[in-house]
Amino acid sequence: MLDEVNFLGIYFSGALVAAGVAWLVLMIVRRLLRWVGFYRLIWHPALVDIALFGILWCLSAWAMPILARMLA
Repeated sequence: MLDEVNFLGIYFSGALVAAGVAWLVLMIVRRLLRWVGFYRLIWHPALVDIALFGILWCLSAWAMPILARMLA
């Protein structure tokens, strides 16, 4: 499980930080997919967005301990 993240003396849940990172990456991916025209090909764009968010959240939560070890 993820530990707390200290940011300027305020402790945040690691899951919250991972979700924030996933949301930022999702915004970039959504712009790219919209620019390419991917959303015209799918039936339910919101469903794709929530699935992408879940995948990105899982990947960011998995990568956070590895990045913390590299930075420490």
